[in-house]
Amino acid sequence: MTLPAIAHAVSPYRQLLVGFSGGLDSTVLLHRLKLWRDREPDVQLRAMHIHHGLSPHADDWVAHCEAVCAAWAIPLIVERVTLEEEGLGVEAQARKARYAAFSGALRPGEALVTAQHLDDQCETFLLALKRGSGPAGLSAMPERADFAGTELIRPLLNETRASLEAWAHHYHLRWIEDESNQDDSYDRNFLRLRVLPLLTERWAHFSEAAARSAILCAEQESLLDELLGEELTTLITADGALDIAPLKMMSPARRAALIRRWLAFHRAAMPSRAMLNRIWDEVAQAREDAVPCVHLNGFDVRRYQDRLWWVKSAPSLTDVVLDWPSPEKALTLPLNAGVVALSRSGNVRLPEPDEKVTVRFRASGMLHIVGRNGGRKLKKIWQENNVPPWKRGTTPLLFYGDTLVAAAGVFITEEGWAEAGVNFEWKA
Repeated sequence: MTLPAIAHAVSPYRQLLVGFSGGLDSTVLLHRLKLWRDREPDVQLRAMHIHHGLSPHADDWVAHCEAVCAAWAIPLIVERVTLEEEGLGVEAQARKARYAAFSGALRPGEALVTAQHLDDQCETFLLALKRGSGPAGLSAMPERADFAGTELIRPLLNETRASLEAWAHHYHLRWIEDESNQDDSYDRNFLRLRVLPLLTERWAHFSEAAARSAILCAEQESLLDELLGEELTTLITADGALDIAPLKMMSPARRAALIRRWLAFHRAAMPSRAMLNRIWDEVAQAREDAVPCVHLNGFDVRRYQDRLWWVKSAPSLTDVVLDWPSPEKALTLPLNAGVVALSRSGNVRLPEPDEKVTVRFRASGMLHIVGRNGGRKLKKIWQENNVPPWKRGTTPLLFYGDTLVAAAGVFITEEGWAEAGVNFEWKA
């Protein structure tokens, strides 16, 4: 790849954040961008190294990357991340943490540039094939994609690893070798070490052919996006839910394509066919009095008011009781559920000196709320106020003693009303 070619690949961006592991691929990418910057000084480069803490050599890799960037006069950010256990596997969790760090570091007008190449594309295609993916999954990696309000660009996607090695040797570049790349217990390494060498030995241009298939799949998906885009717009409500009734009249293939695109609208990972079937059979088609839910990578697909909803998973706080000894100060709720406060200008009375203030998430008995005649149970009040089921166990309830005073943002009880009082606020 010539310098005009690398400039064209990242155009129109002149400010770039480069993912820099210190390995061969990212070293060649950073070197090419450095040569371009040397010719055009208005180009601004930054590099970012992610310290996953998975290797005993991780600190040495940081030192190597710091030395390279210092020699090339490229600012380097080193981000140490901790992998969460979410059942995604080490590879997927590391990738998630990596891109979260990139997202947080990007500046306005700056694009993210990463070093995936043709062999990586082939591996991604085969991994999708192994999972039984359709055209969306088989599209593998695009050269450009929307990311964190800017773009993610992969300028090396049409080059083989062998060509990158040739560049590195020609310019006498040094790079690190991650010992985990030789561990074929990882699916990607198994393909790289065992499968692709055999395929390439038999068919020299196998990787190029797989990449062409990925491009064709991407074109088919793009065409479907065009054909279904207007219809999808009519099915998605202002708050991002998906109407179920029109889907019932469609063929299974069309319905599945629309549900996939609704999930893509929410930036969800593409589900398997089995997961799509579960969303339709277990959630959309569940009996009317059920509260169905399917979990998908930290989010839930739920049904409410004959619509599908995409909701971040959250544990119920139903059994939690929080003392609030100083209600003049904000109270932080557990499990990242937000913050509550009593602010000025509202209709919630202040507590009497002998009333203990607590925040709870469950109330029993008949409740009398302002603006409604007669008593109701909390479940009925939630229904009348269109509070979806997944918020009913997490919406804060303000108690003075054992008396329910208010539900944040929903209602005030007759016992808690004041003509001139405070507002019970909840910032989730």
